[in-house]
Amino acid sequence: MIIISGFKVYPRELEDVLFEHEAVENVAIIGLPDPNTPGSEIVKAFIVLKDGFRETDEIKNEIKEFLRKNVAPYKVPKFIDFRKELPETLVGKVLRKDLKDIEARKRGEEV
Repeated sequence: MIIISGFKVYPRELEDVLFEHEAVENVAIIGLPDPNTPGSEIVKAFIVLKDGFRETDEIKNEIKEFLRKNVAPYKVPKFIDFRKELPETLVGKVLRKDLKDIEARKRGEEV
């Protein structure tokens, strides 16, 4: 669960909505610490696009607009990161913890 200024965001809910978008092959949602609001998080989406779709700002904006129409405004990811693949278990479950660890290393935090 992701906490945004006291509001609860369930990653699975956002992922289910994103799977409805025509360009999304796979997706994982994580919460990252919000540097401007202690105790709060920001939403980040990792998206694998289907064949035929390119990683552009236009598709990023289209995905955000799609979410704005389908979920509350505070649930829309502040960041979208396109990936070729997502880390998964042997049975195909996305490893959100690995994505959080990668993001923590990028920001220089200890994992």
